[in-house]
Amino acid sequence: MNVIRSSKKLSVLVLSALFSLAAGTLAAQAPSGVPVFKVTPLDSKVTFGVDASVSIQGTFKKWDATLTMTSPDVTTAVLDIKIDAASVDTGSGMKNDKLKSKDFFNVEQDPYITFKSTKVTQTGPNTFEVDGDFTIRGVTKQEKLLLNLAGKGTGHGTITGTMAFDRKEFGMNSGIPFIKIANRVEVTVNLTATRVSGPPVKFQQ
Repeated sequence: MNVIRSSKKLSVLVLSALFSLAAGTLAAQAPSGVPVFKVTPLDSKVTFGVDASVSIQGTFKKWDATLTMTSPDVTTAVLDIKIDAASVDTGSGMKNDKLKSKDFFNVEQDPYITFKSTKVTQTGPNTFEVDGDFTIRGVTKQEKLLLNLAGKGTGHGTITGTMAFDRKEFGMNSGIPFIKIANRVEVTVNLTATRVSGPPVKFQQ
């Protein structure tokens, strides 16, 4: 009986230690006094378009986005977007296959398209310029995402942004047979984010 009781006590002590460690880890990951946001994928989307003799517009079915902050100051926000390039959907199997090929996204060698912000500047009551590292086909360049925020101060808002880039600067020099394609590609993000904990964000007046 003493052995059984000792075993039970040991199990309780081990579980308590594990829970304490987990709680400490969570606290370290989410420091108090910092707004914590969650991006809702079902209400969000990432799309793109390029001027062409035949319409080329599409969306990405698989992607992830996070919005993190180190203080309530909006300029400390970091937007991180990771897109599964193979999830491209233009509504045309031929266009999808061409975009996935080595002439464009080269998904076998470089499966992800990413954007990670490095600087946030508030340019108006609801507008922001977000500089960041944009990577596609394994090539990384500094690009600028122009954002507009709806729902400021409510803890629940929609972030709409556009970013334009020259595809040839990232090694996408080919075309699609019988389709004339412009070099400028425009990416649009529509993200719905909700503050799940922490204080409200502080914006510039």
